[in-house]
Amino acid sequence: MTDTPNAPAAPSNPPPTQATATLPGLPKGQQPGAWSRFLAATELDTRLIGMVVALVLIWGGFHMYGVLVNGQGFFLTPRNLWNLSVQTASIGIMATGMVLVIVTRHIDLSVGSILGFTAILMGMMQVNILPQYLGLGHPAIWVITVVFGILCGMLIGAFQGSLVAYGGIPAFIVTLGGLLVWRGAAFLIARGETISPVDSTFALLGGGPYGSVGFIGSWIVGAIICAGIVYAIVNGRRQREKFKFAKRPRWADAFLAIVGCAAVVGAVLLVNSYPWPTGIVRQYVAANGLTTDPETLFISHGFAIPVLILMVVAVTMTFVMKRTKFGRYVFAIGGNPEAAALAGIDTKWMTVKIFAIMGGLAGLSAVVASARLNSATNALGTLDELYVIAAAVIGGTSLAGGVGTIFGAILGALVMQSLQSGMVLIGFDAGMQQVVVGSVLVLAVFLDILYRRKSK
Repeated sequence: MTDTPNAPAAPSNPPPTQATATLPGLPKGQQPGAWSRFLAATELDTRLIGMVVALVLIWGGFHMYGVLVNGQGFFLTPRNLWNLSVQTASIGIMATGMVLVIVTRHIDLSVGSILGFTAILMGMMQVNILPQYLGLGHPAIWVITVVFGILCGMLIGAFQGSLVAYGGIPAFIVTLGGLLVWRGAAFLIARGETISPVDSTFALLGGGPYGSVGFIGSWIVGAIICAGIVYAIVNGRRQREKFKFAKRPRWADAFLAIVGCAAVVGAVLLVNSYPWPTGIVRQYVAANGLTTDPETLFISHGFAIPVLILMVVAVTMTFVMKRTKFGRYVFAIGGNPEAAALAGIDTKWMTVKIFAIMGGLAGLSAVVASARLNSATNALGTLDELYVIAAAVIGGTSLAGGVGTIFGAILGALVMQSLQSGMVLIGFDAGMQQVVVGSVLVLAVFLDILYRRKSK
């Protein structure tokens, strides 16, 4: 038998224009199942789906526990979920930086101590120093304080990164020393005292009734996020067409857009359903000379400012990791440091910059944490390093390096904070909380090892 010259050859792979439901060349019995085809079409990460499922189970479990024991569930309420979002902000901000550190095969055990140290410095700045020169309540005080705190965190991170990169000291040792040094320095500067109250405008960055954007502001934020989701999907499809990459089916793009926007709308409805406390409403009515009965006036909290800060950090860090040369270098170093160096990447300078970013984010978290408490203490941020590392690892960041996502780390922070908040609501003591958190961290690392073995 001879070949026919004009007969078209059967393609060995699907065309690079759209995902296919079946794989050519495989018998019907060996075709992937519906779930596998769905994941392939939507390109959803199975680990992120697993975390969402775990989060739903955690929330449902704590709520049902309250129903069975107390006759009423307290977890799945607008008040608790709103507070949970605010509590997650500080850990989530630092977790985005920890992704960079762990992806490049390092670790930072000092983030909690950097948070406490920079919080003390910012407290001294806005309470004891700036009012002497600018006057009490000057509008520039909070701006100078925030910039000062972030810069201090960046300098500390850059210093530790220099010791790791140019001094050849393992990051574990450098940051373990930093954990002790910066915590002790915070105690020495403040002499163990609490610095309060912070500047009134600075305090708004910690949330609360006045530290939120309200009903209309939340819908504006939600509309912006939905528009961003749709734009990202449409632009991604155009980029794939431009560079001849395989595209998702149109139904998959539509599904992702609908689910993403629905989640945003649900979040807006949730935060808007949590009203101001009656006492705050009375103060608001009296201060504005209103005649409305405070008992009947419903004022929505809306998104808290710390949550908006976390959103901005998440979008920025995602862009940096996925769309910039810096992000590509981070993953290249994590995948193979020696090959990255041979390819011309200055791995030492990159290490310094990564630790500087981590320190700056710890300083930003100090802003949120101290503003939320309306004070600064040297104990602020104690054990936060555990929650930050656990959040990054639970979110899919591999301790072996080279793998990690910003969104996964934030979702991991929400899981960790949900566990802590739920255990407080059901009456677990501090010792049991630490046992659970430590166990979850070990389990997350074990599951990561199993996942990497399966993917090889």
